[in-house]
Amino acid sequence: MTTESHSPDTSSFERTDLLHGVDNVINSELQFFSSSKKRIDTCMNYTRPSLAIVLEPIKKAFHHARSRGVRLRYITEVTHDNISACKELVTMVDELRHLDGIKGNFMISESEYLAPLVLFEKGKIASQIIYSNVKEIVDQHQYIFDTLWSKANSAQQRIKEIEEGTEHYQTKFLEKSEEVTKEIKNRMDAINISDDWSICSTFDGLKMIYDNFYMQNGVLDNHTKVNRTKWIGNIDKNSIDLVKIFLHLGMQIKHIKNMPPMNFAVSSKEMYATIDEMKGGQLAKCLLTSNEPIYVKHFNFIFEELWKNGIEAKDRINTIEEGIDQSNIEIIQNPEESIKRSHEIIRSAKQEVLRIFSSVNAFRRQVRVGIMQQFKEMAEKHGIKVRILLPATDQQQITQIVNEETATSGLHLPYQIGIRSIDKSTQTSIGILVVDRSESLIIETKDDIKDNVYDAAGLAVYSDSKPIALSYASIFESLWKQSELYEQLKIHDKMQKEFINVAAHELRTPIQPILGLAEVLRSKKDEGRREEDDKQKNDEELLLLDTIIRNAKRLQRLTEDILDVTKIESQSLQLNKEQFNLREMMLNAIADSNNQLKKDSNIKLELVSKEDVFVEADKARLNQVIANLLSNAIKFTQEEGGSITIRTEIMNSRILVSIKDTGTGIDPEILPRLFTKFVTKPETGGTGLGLFISKSIIESHDGIMWAENNANGEKGATFGFSLPISK
Repeated sequence: MTTESHSPDTSSFERTDLLHGVDNVINSELQFFSSSKKRIDTCMNYTRPSLAIVLEPIKKAFHHARSRGVRLRYITEVTHDNISACKELVTMVDELRHLDGIKGNFMISESEYLAPLVLFEKGKIASQIIYSNVKEIVDQHQYIFDTLWSKANSAQQRIKEIEEGTEHYQTKFLEKSEEVTKEIKNRMDAINISDDWSICSTFDGLKMIYDNFYMQNGVLDNHTKVNRTKWIGNIDKNSIDLVKIFLHLGMQIKHIKNMPPMNFAVSSKEMYATIDEMKGGQLAKCLLTSNEPIYVKHFNFIFEELWKNGIEAKDRINTIEEGIDQSNIEIIQNPEESIKRSHEIIRSAKQEVLRIFSSVNAFRRQVRVGIMQQFKEMAEKHGIKVRILLPATDQQQITQIVNEETATSGLHLPYQIGIRSIDKSTQTSIGILVVDRSESLIIETKDDIKDNVYDAAGLAVYSDSKPIALSYASIFESLWKQSELYEQLKIHDKMQKEFINVAAHELRTPIQPILGLAEVLRSKKDEGRREEDDKQKNDEELLLLDTIIRNAKRLQRLTEDILDVTKIESQSLQLNKEQFNLREMMLNAIADSNNQLKKDSNIKLELVSKEDVFVEADKARLNQVIANLLSNAIKFTQEEGGSITIRTEIMNSRILVSIKDTGTGIDPEILPRLFTKFVTKPETGGTGLGLFISKSIIESHDGIMWAENNANGEKGATFGFSLPISK
């Protein structure tokens, strides 16, 4: 590049010069005008039109070139400040156009390029200018000018808008095919040169562009023409080849599964939309056009949201060509849409529907809107198998709900529909629907109290991913089998309890006469002692009777314990509450327990509390608890010797009773499950029912029972319970 400070000559060799000085700038422009033979295209920022009017040599150059038949086109930004200069400039050139925010300063003829230094100071002439007659530079800037020219608007229209204080906005709906064709052709020309068009259309819309403007007119035959254009739509195996063509041309393309209800194209200034399907690439028959900012902004927002969630075309094409169709996951915010979608995918079922309801209320709501009727029709007409799970109390509750909600319709469920209850602890705010193990819908319950399905529902997540659907189906199957096993266990447990109850009553019947008659016989033996020589024989008979009585009493206690356990588990344990002095009852219990002690025992039983405490409770049942605790304390202390201390303490309107012994203590192995059924060790004997019954009796009195080994190195254990004090 040369930097000579003189006007360029017009010799034939190609060169590019940078010229300095205001005089050289003006002389260069005058020489440029005089050497042009066909056209001069000028692009200047908003400060330059006034110079073309004020500088007399430049003004004369414009008039002289036009008089010689040179076509003059001029682009600038028409503003309030330069409007008068632009009005005069309109008379000097063949056509003047307006373009917002234009910044470049350059001029092109058929063979030369001239670019003054870009200045934004009004009335100041550039001090430097670039000249070039290199063909590539001239052609490049001619293309730039043509691009800007196509985007520019009429300067007269812009002048009118400024003078009237209005912007010319309009929205049109074109229904005549010739008008639509012409408008689309104009827009395709705009897409040809624009760098910011966004298109959302079906594959047919893309084919329409290709068939009508690429194949026929060659509009899109250059990569630079669409390299900033974005297109989003549904890509399938039928559209891959065409998508690849546009990708090769430089278009940015993404895939979405769910298309909006219309096809549209939008730029920063205007939008076009149609609801026509354009099947087979046909042109649209109707078209909505607008340059109003509110519409342009709205459609740009829609496009950006779609674009943000779209899948790159190359990735989509790879998944199709590799035979791995990409799954769709969709978040549905609108409750009405989520309910509608659930019915749609249920209707699409071919083999099976699996449904987990979040709660009993959710099931009731769906029954009211006819879901069971829909399931019935699908099962009877198409043989579709339907299985339902819900967190209910039991199967009887489910039957009751179905009967209540369908009483008016007289609905009778066919054998293909199965409903089971699952544990109420599984109740959540999420429901699951799986159809044919290939589609799934997760439905949120926003407010379970609401009666209306739409008020209660929240967002939903839909997926057509088979692995996801299979995972949810696996969860369903696990819960279904668990429910089946649970029902079987409940039936087995019920039969077992009924058997134990019957067996206990049957045992009680012969025990009473055995025990009663044995005691009568023994009393008679005591009254009629025989002679001295028969004394030994008499003592042996008494010993045998004592054995019979002792074992009959053990059998009687076992029978009573079994009956108590049955009552506790069936929640039929009855309490006969009365007010009594707890201290007095405990003294009697201690007196009875002293009879258990061996004659040579050195165990001391003591109630250390002296004050009277009144409670309202079942006296017999509470006596049963204290007797059981004292019996256990004696049993584990008798071998060791020591003391058993009973203490009462009033705390926060409750009476705390503790029984502390100095025996062997509680085996750490059974301590965690001490109050459950059948917890005992072979060497200690017993059925392991006493503590379970005692704890249940205390809890039925709104009390608490606990046990622990003594702390601080002391031997033995402490059992305790608390009860409300009688008011």
